[in-house]
Amino acid sequence: MLSVDLAQRLAAAGVMWHPAPGDRFTITAEQLLGDVFWISELTIELHHYGGQSVLGFNGTTEWALDSVSLDQALWIPREDQLRELLGDRLLSVHRNAAGWRVVTQGIGGDALDTDDADLECAYARALLAAT
Repeated sequence: MLSVDLAQRLAAAGVMWHPAPGDRFTITAEQLLGDVFWISELTIELHHYGGQSVLGFNGTTEWALDSVSLDQALWIPREDQLRELLGDRLLSVHRNAAGWRVVTQGIGGDALDTDDADLECAYARALLAAT
């Protein structure tokens, strides 16, 4: 799974999140950072109130959460979402002894190799390198 650190770096680089069912996120409050939540039509839904989007926790009592604003949530993109963000820049993906190598087309047209033990982290590192 994509690390919180890489998710924060993607957000800082300007990668935009448009919440949808199936998306993963964590809450940036220190006591919840790293706890992963999923948007689901059953438990966590996206609501719009007064021009602001919030993530509503329906029927949860564990933390007495009602909702959290998007600026308090950190998106943790999935593998398929990271591939989509890379788009045509993604040239290939290979398994290697260390884990995974993602090859992308850099800004100047040269191929960039990005390695990581985790495939989602390799995609995220490739996306950061390509921007």
